Amino acid sequence: MKYFYSAVISALTFGLTCPSHGANVEVKETQKVFVISNTEVSATIDRKTGDLVSMVYKGVEMMGHGRGHPAGYWEQDPSKSPHLKSTLTIDPSKNNGERVEVSILGTSDGIVPLGSGPGGNTLCDIEIRYGLSKNDSGIYTYAIYTHPKNYPATQIGESRYGVKLNRDIFDWLSIDKDRNKLMPAPEDWAKGTQLNMKEVRLLNTGIYKGQVEHKYDYSALQYTIPAFGWSSTKKHVGFWFINPSMEYLSGGPTKVELTGHLDLNDSADPTLLDYWRGTHYGGSVLTIKAGESWEKIVGPIFLYCNQGDTTQSMWENAIAQAKYESSQWPYSWVKTEAYPLKEERAHVLGHIKIDDPSMPGLKPQNMYVGLTAPDWVATTRGYRTKEMQIPVSWQNDAKYYQYWALSDKEGNFSLNHVRAGHYTLHAISDGILGEYAQADVIVKQSQTLNLGDIVWRPVRYGKQIWEIGIPNRSAREFAHGDDYFHWGLYLKYADWFPNDIHYTIGKSDYTKDWNFEQVPHITDNDGTGRARGNATPWTITFNLNKNPKGKAILRLAIVGVDTRLIDVAVNGKNAGQVTNLIPNGSIHRDGIQGYWVEKDVVFPANLMQAGINYLTLTVPAGQATNGIMYDYLRLELNETQEK
Repeated sequence: MKYFYSAVISALTFGLTCPSHGANVEVKETQKVFVISNTEVSATIDRKTGDLVSMVYKGVEMMGHGRGHPAGYWEQDPSKSPHLKSTLTIDPSKNNGERVEVSILGTSDGIVPLGSGPGGNTLCDIEIRYGLSKNDSGIYTYAIYTHPKNYPATQIGESRYGVKLNRDIFDWLSIDKDRNKLMPAPEDWAKGTQLNMKEVRLLNTGIYKGQVEHKYDYSALQYTIPAFGWSSTKKHVGFWFINPSMEYLSGGPTKVELTGHLDLNDSADPTLLDYWRGTHYGGSVLTIKAGESWEKIVGPIFLYCNQGDTTQSMWENAIAQAKYESSQWPYSWVKTEAYPLKEERAHVLGHIKIDDPSMPGLKPQNMYVGLTAPDWVATTRGYRTKEMQIPVSWQNDAKYYQYWALSDKEGNFSLNHVRAGHYTLHAISDGILGEYAQADVIVKQSQTLNLGDIVWRPVRYGKQIWEIGIPNRSAREFAHGDDYFHWGLYLKYADWFPNDIHYTIGKSDYTKDWNFEQVPHITDNDGTGRARGNATPWTITFNLNKNPKGKAILRLAIVGVDTRLIDVAVNGKNAGQVTNLIPNGSIHRDGIQGYWVEKDVVFPANLMQAGINYLTLTVPAGQATNGIMYDYLRLELNETQEK
């Protein structure tokens, strides 16, 4: 899950944003818009909505104005405020033309909802800012959400910064090494045939004729894409989203979200989305209580423009620019109480040692260590306005800031630029089931906090009998998991495994013999994705040397849920069910991971016997996507306890 720096090249080679001698920035104001510009870019910002209605780079209009919300926009905006105010927060006439920043501020008075999104309206004050210096090849934008203590309870629904780009210019999308391609033409999307979801069309024309286009096939782990965007094979320009920090994004290092795609309407504008409060692959939560004082600043995000001979060189340049932007974080020019400057932030470090007697000498692999808000409970309304209590952990938290970093191979970690606050320390590592958590870490302003040596003792309930897969919060290691991002792979399961899965411990290979998703077995596939399938049993065969006693614990780490339950049987006898599964949409959105959960099934060990044993996991009949996606499976035996 590391950042992908594909042949990252030096800043000097590509002329990255750094001190130079460009012409001064300028700002022009009309009753309706601000126009901020330098020699590279000119941006026009609506003084009511905060929308980026135009962005011209080297004479090329980057924004699109097809159907739907055009150009650049924040999901919620201040336009309905009874007290709308637009001002210069950085005046270039007072800094020798070095930098400009404009602000559009709306207050709700706790009465007027400012913007909406899936998940509800918000009774918060919203300020949107755009900034530009004379040397920038692009503009910065950020939003400040504020809920004063005297406001009623509210929530923020789905929230993101999005752009619709010029369809006559941009034709190449770069997300990561696997999604880096010439896209279908907008007219090909318009002439396509819708399949089982509105986001899915079978293409009937163009270079991808006969293939299926699905916007979720470009979803990605947000922590692994430092720069993503569109470029042009015709005009040789690129437009990129760069998150200099991940502190304001939701869900930590395992959060998957939408990134870029063709817009769903027939104009099919090239689209980019930067989600900070998403609803996909398990989603995230942001509710605020009545009387609660809360504030969050999202960004600054850098909307970077460049030019180059090839789409690959422009993407590599954008990745290098992302590295530079990260080195400048937190930006010294951001002036608001919501944004502590570098000298006001803390440095937290330490060392995690893994102590697992079952695996002596185990070292961390791809271990993320993070500081997040303590777990909390959100009160929200669901179906038919029924009030619900939702437990919130780092995986689904969008309300607070998070700080994560990869440790080294010895478990040493360093978290930089941490805001003062009350945190829980977490660690997750490939090869280790579960996570480490240490509550009540108090971080003070400007502090260097050394947490010293920390011992992580992974949870084990008994002797390990067998395991399948790698605990890595993904199903990627299983069959077909390295090529998961294609619509309709759930329709191919019955062809790949016509007799379902029969997996033998010690003989079978999970990279070939265990599919990355267990879905209903379709017998009549019409190709649309609307088919239903039969119940799907997967059988695991294993040997025991003697008759066991005590209790057995089947530990299932799950990353994809689109079914209501899993039946578990041992040697033909019922051993229990996995229930209370919360769908996260990973299967029908062509994912490889989503919100992670462990589900344990405890059963009497005497259901097993000396010699050959069979454990069967069955997904019930249902729609083609109504299945389960495993991260890892382990059977443990505790002979000292009865069920």
